[in-house]
Amino acid sequence: MVQYRALVIALILLLSTTVPEVHSKSIFERDRRDWLVIPDAVAAYIYEAVNKMSPRAGQFLVDISQTTVVSGTRNFLIRETARLTILAEQLMEKIKNLWYTKVQGY
Repeated sequence: MVQYRALVIALILLLSTTVPEVHSKSIFERDRRDWLVIPDAVAAYIYEAVNKMSPRAGQFLVDISQTTVVSGTRNFLIRETARLTILAEQLMEKIKNLWYTKVQGY
């Protein structure tokens, strides 16, 4: 029973967007700031597999993924990962600038 609940919670967190939205994004896009594309793609594959076996269970996953708790959690994660991505890009820019000015002497 505990394993079933853990599986359902994991699927809910993974399946946090609609399937067409996932397929419209590229996982390996170079300048992609959205780190949640890969979990969304995994969730879409899980949804497709579950939906093939049981459309009723697939609909259940879709219904659960559209609740306010899951949407709020997903939005929070998107917001925080975007903030961390920007900070990481700024840090890389500073390191690159430091490398060119102090180490190479440009």
